[in-house]
Amino acid sequence: MSEQFGIEKATMADAPAIQDMVSSLASLGEMLPRPLAEIYEQLRDFLVVHDNGRLVACAALHIMWEDLAEIRSVAVLDEWRDKGVGALLVEACLEEARALGIRTVFALTRQPSFFQKLGFQEADVMSLPRKVWGECFRCPKFPNCDETAVTIELRASSPS
Repeated sequence: MSEQFGIEKATMADAPAIQDMVSSLASLGEMLPRPLAEIYEQLRDFLVVHDNGRLVACAALHIMWEDLAEIRSVAVLDEWRDKGVGALLVEACLEEARALGIRTVFALTRQPSFFQKLGFQEADVMSLPRKVWGECFRCPKFPNCDETAVTIELRASSPS
């Protein structure tokens, strides 16, 4: 396993592996499942990490509104956990959000401490716009959600 890795935008070839990784974690109750069609539709949201051609991690930045985006589908293969890959993917998503001028980024997670280490604060899900709940209705745990909302306020990135 290489210790050097780069973050890249996902390609069409990555979609099935993203779906497999997300489905595997969803089966453990760690995240919402994502149908392959949805991954293709939102492929531009995804950043990925490969090791020797194999997808080992992914995360997505999904724009909700002009000043709001969600980080979703943060998934890392077991053997790559605790190597900082997930944190680097989230940081890359935040940098993209800054570059787009998005002020607030949130996540709905069962791992709030992971996001808190990256500067996110726990938030009342009721303080988020209703459109955030669009996917909640298809969640098997709805309406008894066990996820925690976390948010981070961003400053715009400096022009280069």
